Amino acid sequence: MAVTNDPGADPHLDADAKRLAELGYKQDLKRSWSSFSNFAISFSIISILAGCFTNYGAGFNNGGPISISWSWPILSILILIIGFTMSELVSSYPTSGGIYWWASKLGGPRAGFYAGWLNMVGLIAVTAGVAYGCATFIDLTISTWSESYAADYSLSRVFLTFLVVLAFTAVVNIFSGHLMAVMNNISVWWHVFGAAAIVVLLVVVPDHHQSFSYVFTERFNNSGFGDGSTSSFGFFFAIIPFGFLLTQYTITGFDASVHLSEETQSASQGAAQGVWKSIAYSAVGGYILLLAVTFAIPDLNGAPDNAGVGGGGVAYIFVSALGSTKAGLVLFISATAQVFCATACMTSASRMLYAFSRDGAVPGSRHWQQLSASRVPAKAVGLVAVVSAIVTAPALIEVNVGTIVVPVAFYAVTSIAVIGLYLSFAIPIFLRWRHGDKFEVGPWNNGAKYKWMNPLAVAEIVIVSIYLMMPFVPGAVPFSDDFEWKFVNYAPIVTLGILLGITVWWQLSAKNWFKGPIRTVDEADPAGAV
Repeated sequence: MAVTNDPGADPHLDADAKRLAELGYKQDLKRSWSSFSNFAISFSIISILAGCFTNYGAGFNNGGPISISWSWPILSILILIIGFTMSELVSSYPTSGGIYWWASKLGGPRAGFYAGWLNMVGLIAVTAGVAYGCATFIDLTISTWSESYAADYSLSRVFLTFLVVLAFTAVVNIFSGHLMAVMNNISVWWHVFGAAAIVVLLVVVPDHHQSFSYVFTERFNNSGFGDGSTSSFGFFFAIIPFGFLLTQYTITGFDASVHLSEETQSASQGAAQGVWKSIAYSAVGGYILLLAVTFAIPDLNGAPDNAGVGGGGVAYIFVSALGSTKAGLVLFISATAQVFCATACMTSASRMLYAFSRDGAVPGSRHWQQLSASRVPAKAVGLVAVVSAIVTAPALIEVNVGTIVVPVAFYAVTSIAVIGLYLSFAIPIFLRWRHGDKFEVGPWNNGAKYKWMNPLAVAEIVIVSIYLMMPFVPGAVPFSDDFEWKFVNYAPIVTLGILLGITVWWQLSAKNWFKGPIRTVDEADPAGAV
């Protein structure tokens, strides 16, 4: 009888467990997620009812309606291409923490170390950003229905609500991994019917809508730069790109389908489709939603109230167009969706921390890789919640530009999320392109189209990341007369600081002990993979 050391050859393993064993891991996590559930978690994290609303002001103030109507579809197509490149990778290597696993497999331990830490930072930041945005919308919802509550507004109250949201998402994540799958399935339909209801309200209720000309040609510069110019070179190549945060932040977190691949049935197909489908459906649904909001912008003295929208964001549009009762309902729908979104973000981040700790890359790894009786990385969930709270603490500092409160800390946290996540994606995407036809594709692949898709994806990531490191307001420009630290976009400080820290850590220590993914399957005992 022939003897094999191939752990994937065990006849007692199903196809998913065999593939995971071939990649070097036991089936420790419970594989209870369907392909729809896998799609649902990325769709929930993208959450058009979260990002489209919480960052609407970032897009509108930096370009006006054209920053909504044109930037969204153009960037969405580019992000979908990024998704296609990642779908191909997860189809070939369906494992939790796949971003750094791919980078390690294709570029060695150093590439994996950088990709893993960038992805980890991005996932924690997106969890923090979504939870804080959720807290803001909970506060807006109650304030819309209660004048006395609105009168007592304070940043500390919002931050306390944020902590409650974080605690809730942590508790439900610790309770059961299967519960998360059920919640994400519900979340999909909440987003679909919730977004549809909001669009119908915005179309039917307002007495007046803006023209097509306004939505697709109107320019507005409320950034504080360029003296309000909307025709200069800087407006088109600096101001409008600042608004890219709206699209790039909303359509992110789709790597959740990758991180949950070890818990997904038929992962080589299901996780791959979960990535690109969540992007495609969110791009279409988000565009319809954003157009409905922009058409509903109210007039003031016979002209579109651009300044009012710039200062008040979507809440101002909803109240003006729908009245306080219906506006509160819309904000409630959005806030609830953001609870789902924050919960899914916590799931994704904790699975990444679990997977990265399983390979010994995180200080205290033995704690963060432990599973509870429900086969959930409970300690990893707790750590993500604590760090999320810490990085969002600057939101307690009020930042005003004139009479307008600018959520610099929120924009910074969301920028860190976008930069960290997308740069981590860029590493394996580039390495796959460099491998060319030597790359062993899975059942879902891009064929020869990778030759132009992958470099285009990397270029988009690098360009947008650079823009998101720029100052949001003139007072954040170093050495300017108006400079104050409270205005500073700390995204580049955190991102570049992390890159420097990773580099120093790698050179002085990590290169001596981090060898990439560690096999948990005994090749001499393939049955141990069960």
